[in-house]
Amino acid sequence: MTEVTAGSRKKRQIDYVCLVGFQQARTCTNTAATGRTILFQTTAKDTEATMAGQKIRIRLKAYDHEVIDSSAKKIVETVTRTGAKVAGPVPLPTEKNVYCVIRSPHKYKDSREHFEMRTHKRLIDIIDPTPKTVDSLMRLDLPAGVDISIKL
Repeated sequence: MTEVTAGSRKKRQIDYVCLVGFQQARTCTNTAATGRTILFQTTAKDTEATMAGQKIRIRLKAYDHEVIDSSAKKIVETVTRTGAKVAGPVPLPTEKNVYCVIRSPHKYKDSREHFEMRTHKRLIDIIDPTPKTVDSLMRLDLPAGVDISIKL
């Protein structure tokens, strides 16, 4: 980290790569007087070089196993089209929540009914993603019942 003083304003330059929105920035400059962050964009060659050693982990959750399987298939197809390597989809253990409800509103406590809610999970790893891969994943339309979490 380097500090630069320019006139009455004090600037801090951070020497690591920042991910802002969908674009990468080589240097983030924070001006202490204004509190604004100024981003300097990099070229496509620099972006590919910084993303070369990265791995994106996508975790899918859904109540319906058919919907989650079709979503995982869509993600794998789009990633392989862009040229990145894919590991998965790996089926994770299904979470099962069982709820016990008394059938009668007044008596007959021994008569109960069980309801269960199953949460299916899948894990997909994208190895060495390109900017084109990230772009195509952001544009991908998936069904409403699928919960997605992405980690870099």
